[in-house]
Amino acid sequence: MEGGTVVVGATDAPHTVRVLVDPHCGSCAKFERTGGEALLKLAGDGGLKVEYVLASFLDERGSGSGIAVNALRASVDKGKFAEYQAALFASQPKGRFTDELLLRIADGMPGLRGAGDFDKAVAEQTYKAWVGEAAEAFRATGARGTPLVLLDGKPLPARAAGSIFDGAALAAALM
Repeated sequence: MEGGTVVVGATDAPHTVRVLVDPHCGSCAKFERTGGEALLKLAGDGGLKVEYVLASFLDERGSGSGIAVNALRASVDKGKFAEYQAALFASQPKGRFTDELLLRIADGMPGLRGAGDFDKAVAEQTYKAWVGEAAEAFRATGARGTPLVLLDGKPLPARAAGSIFDGAALAAALM
């Protein structure tokens, strides 16, 4: 983790993709279903370093994004970030995220839950300060919404911008 971001992939990869998402954003859930897997494959192959900036600006509407970002950060400690993020977006509530929902989502991932680690971090908001760092990292980008994908610090070219919702097209735009 670097400055409020979660890093996936080799730190010496030739390209860096910065992905800005809010856990309660419906378009971000669509992006995770369509482009998220492609990003993780490219990161696993060594072609990309992916920096996830976990925004919580939708918390202003009572979405519970902040506690969801805290839970995502806690999943990093267990090596379950990618799986938990995918499950979280797949289980996105119509209402707000709650501790109970965040723990129920984690039930499906062996090795994530435990009274002394993940569960405690969710209940006590252990990473609340980190959630603030992530919010600052989001604000520093100047972004006005999510999802947003930046390649080596720049927005994707206009012709490729719509590709974030198509895994194959996104992979092609990034490589």
